[in-house]
Amino acid sequence: MPRASVSSVIDAPVEQVWKRIRDFNALPQWHPAIKDSRIEDGLAPDKIGCIRNFNLRDGANFREQLLALSDRDHSYTYVILDSPFGVVNYVSTLKLTPVTDGDRCVVEWYSDFDCEPQRSQELVNTFRQAVYQAGFDALKSHFSRR
Repeated sequence: MPRASVSSVIDAPVEQVWKRIRDFNALPQWHPAIKDSRIEDGLAPDKIGCIRNFNLRDGANFREQLLALSDRDHSYTYVILDSPFGVVNYVSTLKLTPVTDGDRCVVEWYSDFDCEPQRSQELVNTFRQAVYQAGFDALKSHFSRR
């Protein structure tokens, strides 16, 4: 089972970053690849089991389901239900941890998934660079302008 994982430091307090990313439907507000997003069936975006249905700027469509959300741990975990990536059993966590030396936080985003063996490295690289790091870079840019 391949694992894609990225971590970074954001120069902002954990509570400020969590406020920006906590909403499971807020991807278009902080991730540059996301065009639009909606929560299916009118559920709240922090309701365990809710499904976000979103489109990338290139037109690709995804459906992901929220499995866990913790304000105490500043994290959420979700699964991909439908995507053009060709992955199954994809489970991902986005987590923030305060840095005790200054008003900063560590942000981690990681996933485990199954796919065709010949595609595993390609997909790990895609998740790491085009998804996770791209999101982190946008968050860093947002908080550096403040």
